[in-house]
Amino acid sequence: MTQHVLDPASDAEAEMAAVANACLMTALDHSRAEHIKITLEFDDGKGEPPVLHLPPRALRFFTEVLRQMAKREPMVLMPQKAELTTQEAAAFLNVSRPFVIKEIEAQRLGCRMVNKHRRIEFEELVRYQAQEKENAANALRDVSRFTREIGQEL
Repeated sequence: MTQHVLDPASDAEAEMAAVANACLMTALDHSRAEHIKITLEFDDGKGEPPVLHLPPRALRFFTEVLRQMAKREPMVLMPQKAELTTQEAAAFLNVSRPFVIKEIEAQRLGCRMVNKHRRIEFEELVRYQAQEKENAANALRDVSRFTREIGQEL
């Protein structure tokens, strides 16, 4: 699986990321163009600075990366169609590998077989994670409602 782990930014990197994010957000807010030009300048000052022509969609992606860097949060960059092993899926969900296998066998988490090995699409993991979050929120609401009902009966 191809993924790129970006460790949390240093203080200096976080500060630079925050400033760059603010600049890009301003550019996006004030532009209706199909592309935005960005000029790169290097500290050595040698040569003509290159000009990049980027689609606004790419800049929105960059602003999200810069926002995360400014918050000093670690990130993982992974293709949306990536397939993970059960061990990688367990690490992503922060659960054990046997738990992932149990969820697959209970058909709560989809996978495909590659020979004798299970492969789980990243999109499926995100769907599963959102479903589990929703289930937990519903259970919490049910417990809260039950607690209020019991309190009224006393």
